[in-house]
Amino acid sequence: MAAGAGISAGQDAARAPPALPWTVRLQLFGLMATFGATTRRDGTVNRFLFNLLDRRARASARPDGSGVRSADVDVGVGAPRGLWARVFSPSEAGGAPLPVLVYFHGGAFALLSAASAPYDAMCRRFCRQLGAVVVSVNYRLAPEHRCPAAYDDGVDVLLYLASTGLPCIDVPVDFSRCFLAGDSAGGNIAHHVARRWTASATSLESPPPSNPIRLAGIILVQPYFGGEERTDAELRLDGKAPVVTIRGSDWAWRAFLPEGADRNHPAAHMTDENADLADGFPPAIVVIGGLDPLQDWQRRYADVLRREGKAVRVVEYPEAIHAFFFFPVLPDSGRLVTEMKAFMDENSLSETAAA
Repeated sequence: MAAGAGISAGQDAARAPPALPWTVRLQLFGLMATFGATTRRDGTVNRFLFNLLDRRARASARPDGSGVRSADVDVGVGAPRGLWARVFSPSEAGGAPLPVLVYFHGGAFALLSAASAPYDAMCRRFCRQLGAVVVSVNYRLAPEHRCPAAYDDGVDVLLYLASTGLPCIDVPVDFSRCFLAGDSAGGNIAHHVARRWTASATSLESPPPSNPIRLAGIILVQPYFGGEERTDAELRLDGKAPVVTIRGSDWAWRAFLPEGADRNHPAAHMTDENADLADGFPPAIVVIGGLDPLQDWQRRYADVLRREGKAVRVVEYPEAIHAFFFFPVLPDSGRLVTEMKAFMDENSLSETAAA
């Protein structure tokens, strides 16, 4: 539901978490148990154990039951560092070029990957239902690679697409309809990549001489922002709503932010003073869940965009927990895809009209 029709901050004070289907509860339990077992108090991750527990899907050139195929692509930009992306494309498409959705997965900046089974399944769904080619970025993870490594990787993927395209697929694409998207930590990354890409040319080390990439919009699903302050929603929902806790958020920021930085660092805490948005910063849609402890930070982010004169649409789902989008059985998951499709179509049409 769109902003204005949703809940106001504080309206969910007495609401208990919704009764989730047992399959969702079981998957959430497994997800949180994995996070708890593999994140250490000293801010490090037991990678060996996490890789054992993280269910991963292989890329496959053979179309799945819905006609989506996938391929892993090495992004050879700059110093070798193992940067790659998983590209999802329809096995058959009409004559018209498809928009490109560059996706950044969540996971507290430190966990999961483009190959993690939930993200593989979700990106396949996006490819099929949005009618887009999806490029899921396997960015470097904290704490081994702190901020701004993930932002650097996102920019390098765009540079790669601008210079190389997507020769691994058989369908035509339209890079003038390129959208950045991400959930949770990936939403934070999508914002900062868009900010850097649309900044002055001097902020990019080697911009292509003829750049086909136009950012038509950014889609931020429950983006991970924060600060030293404890917001009403964080205090009210801590320990009551699943997935996000104050303790877990503090761990994620300590792992991700530069050594010695606090949560008011600009990577986490966007304000009017540090927004630094270029004229070409694209339209944004911000998706907020009424049972997400991060919701107050997400509303503040959207407010900053408005005060900066940027186009932003806020969509609120009052009963949505953090990471609701993982679960197609939840009605809001289907509504999200509908909103994403409408946003992409609207901004694609705007570009067509401008041309």
